[in-house]
Amino acid sequence: MAASLFEILNITALGILAGTGTGLIIGFLARKQTRDWASMERQDILFNLALVAVCSAGFIAAMAWYLYVYGAPQP
Repeated sequence: MAASLFEILNITALGILAGTGTGLIIGFLARKQTRDWASMERQDILFNLALVAVCSAGFIAAMAWYLYVYGAPQP
């Protein structure tokens, strides 16, 4: 099944948005994220950036799989 450019951009944007929110919430719960990035240690900043990247990639992959499996057939 071929996806349109709109579907690809939509999945990418929603995945980044959901991954960022999830990654930052997990960082707060793990006590690696603070309200002020200037007061954080370099290791904690890198941990949060990696967490956001992994969560974003996971959401993008999940939504792309869902579109592939359950998407409407193209004529």
